[in-house]
Amino acid sequence: MSQEKQNGISSIFEIKDSTANPAPLGLLGFGMTTVLLNLANAGVYSLGSIILAMGVFYGGIGQVIAGIEEWKKKNTFGATAFTSYGLFWLTFVAFILFGKWGWIPAQDAKGVAAYLIMWGLFTFVMFIGTLRLNKALQVVFFTLFILFFLLAAQFITGDSSIGVIAGWEGIICGLSAMYAGLAQILNEVYGRTVLPL
Repeated sequence: MSQEKQNGISSIFEIKDSTANPAPLGLLGFGMTTVLLNLANAGVYSLGSIILAMGVFYGGIGQVIAGIEEWKKKNTFGATAFTSYGLFWLTFVAFILFGKWGWIPAQDAKGVAAYLIMWGLFTFVMFIGTLRLNKALQVVFFTLFILFFLLAAQFITGDSSIGVIAGWEGIICGLSAMYAGLAQILNEVYGRTVLPL
């Protein structure tokens, strides 16, 4: 069969992507949950059930769904980021609750610091990836990288004032993710740049 005929046949069976952009869901799930957690880190209120519920459902499951949808769109960066940070939220809630419920011993400060450092290293590499993307995502990933290392420093030193600083920095991180998600929605709805990325 000639190349021309093969191309004609393959174009008949080509599937057009008509699915929506999953990135706003992932960014908002991450951003809103991050803001709520870091308001607690900053000392505005205590860590409670609403943060853990957001961590399971919106920050966790919501982001995993967004990551799976990014995978369908052949977006390796989006699939890896949203799925990973969705699972971060689920592990975060799990290690709090498992220790509280007595299922397994609660993790000591060094273990929590190691967990946060690993996520910080992962985030730094993802930040390097954003240098080929838009400024809004660069801000999200850079502030998240800083947040993980500030939180790790708090657990290593035991200095609660570092946690408060991390809280306010984390609020900036979460708000930047919310901005990136909402900008994509409004830009698509209006068919023009309402909020620059």
